[in-house]
Amino acid sequence: MTPEQLRKLSSALPFWVSLGFVPLVWLSALWGGWWFMLPVAYGWWAFTLLDFLTGLDAENPDTEIPLRDLFWYRLITLIWFPIQFASIFGLVWYLAAGPLPWWEQIGVMFGLGVMTGVIGIVYAHELMHQKPKLERWLADLLLASVLYSHFRSEHLLVHHSYVATPRDPVTARYNEGFIAYFGRVLRDCPPSAFRAEAAMLARKGLGWWHRSNPFWRYGALQGGMLALAFALGGAWGVVLFAVQSFVAFWHLELTNYIEHYGLTRRYLGDGRYEPVRPHHSWNASHAASNWLMINLQRHSDHHFKPDRRFPLLQNHDESAAPQLPFGYPALTTLAMCPPLFRRYMNPKVRDWRRQFYPDITDWSDYTHHRTPPPKNAP
Repeated sequence: MTPEQLRKLSSALPFWVSLGFVPLVWLSALWGGWWFMLPVAYGWWAFTLLDFLTGLDAENPDTEIPLRDLFWYRLITLIWFPIQFASIFGLVWYLAAGPLPWWEQIGVMFGLGVMTGVIGIVYAHELMHQKPKLERWLADLLLASVLYSHFRSEHLLVHHSYVATPRDPVTARYNEGFIAYFGRVLRDCPPSAFRAEAAMLARKGLGWWHRSNPFWRYGALQGGMLALAFALGGAWGVVLFAVQSFVAFWHLELTNYIEHYGLTRRYLGDGRYEPVRPHHSWNASHAASNWLMINLQRHSDHHFKPDRRFPLLQNHDESAAPQLPFGYPALTTLAMCPPLFRRYMNPKVRDWRRQFYPDITDWSDYTHHRTPPPKNAP
């Protein structure tokens, strides 16, 4: 390996910290008891501590770096599905054989769900935004392994088009607690995603039942995952698989909740909103948690340039985007206590309003995301 290749490898290696989850998940299954907290502590608390030690990383890479120079960055996302697949179904098979009491098995799958949520869905998010079919297929497989396949359609067709408007189910409203948000998302997102795909087919003169509707693929992949869990562990294997799936998409929605909490785009009239800008997403430049979540916290740039690969995402400072005081691991923990989260974040939302929309004096319609045009609209 040449010195230049070694340099590229060393710069990408911090983003491989996700592999640390794998031995911890298996140790929790072998040791039982409270050891299921090993992956939980790794994903939630270790990187919160590391954020304090590593500080902020505001450096912006050259966005014109060619794809071939991103090999070591991309590789971790390309190999993750077989790692996750082996971990999920290996544990379903091992635990269903009965080495641990049922409540300890649930704990192990909770810890596994932290891994598949913090890493698996985040990697699927990166892969679904890319053009190569292999990467999009890997995204579909990762999402099927946590029973959340509709996320691809909802995210690409709904969220990115309507973020920070009433039409986006996963934009958390100002003063909305996570529990209410989570229930609303579980209720609204699958039908919203299906309607978006049906509308695309209708524009081509096709019905929703056409074979090109990805929901057929989603159903087949998720059905295959459930069937495999049943083959390996019977009905209890399906329960274990469902537990890790629920924990995984619970983590996803905790992250979604934070990313746009209380932020709105200006209403322009006639059902139109201003274009998406960096200040419509919360930005976080904490180094360690960005290694863990492959720069997902540079979310302001992701929405500004959705097809930009994660190593090239830019950091936007406080003049261009609102800044989170901590990384996602700390704030998702805080979000589970809605009164504390609102007490901490609501003043920051109000500061954001004064900074970016000083002319809007009445936020009542924006706050409640009502259908009628908000006040102060043209």
